[in-house]
Amino acid sequence: MIPSEGEAMRLHSKYGSGVHIVRHCQAVAKAALFLAEEFKRKGWVVGVDAVVAGALLHDIGRSRVQTVRHGVEGAEILEKEGVDRKVVEIVQRHVGAGISPEEAKKLGLPDRDYIPRTLEERIVCFADKMVDADRVRPFGEEVQRFTAKSHDVTRLLDLKRQLAEELGEDPERFIFDKIKESESKAPA
Repeated sequence: MIPSEGEAMRLHSKYGSGVHIVRHCQAVAKAALFLAEEFKRKGWVVGVDAVVAGALLHDIGRSRVQTVRHGVEGAEILEKEGVDRKVVEIVQRHVGAGISPEEAKKLGLPDRDYIPRTLEERIVCFADKMVDADRVRPFGEEVQRFTAKSHDVTRLLDLKRQLAEELGEDPERFIFDKIKESESKAPA
């Protein structure tokens, strides 16, 4: 099952996600939806419903833990709930810019590859890096945060570069343009 927005919100409620987590996930889902729809418009095969569900639920594991392990915890919750494997993988692979099996071992995570591979996984991972709390912000802020924490900036930059090549434009600029466009259409 790929959860609808309402089903995703019910899962957040069931597992005790705080309002700040839910708002963050909703902001990530909005940015991810912009990208997914544009990829689809340009002829890419992309599961838009899986992108939205994965974005809405990507941090549900934070109801259990506030560490890098939240992706694993979230995936376990969603597996238990019978959520489609595609969405489970999005949640499991959104942390950082991905985690290699070697890094996972050092972090005490189950031995597997957590690097986002599918287009859906990469869209949600990128959208998550664009959102701080519930605000879309420049991607450079996340690069600075990664640098300060000695995270793999190369993998983060590669994520953006690959999406830009596939989309045919800068995904960061595209998201900001879509936000501006949607705000200008909103009633005052």
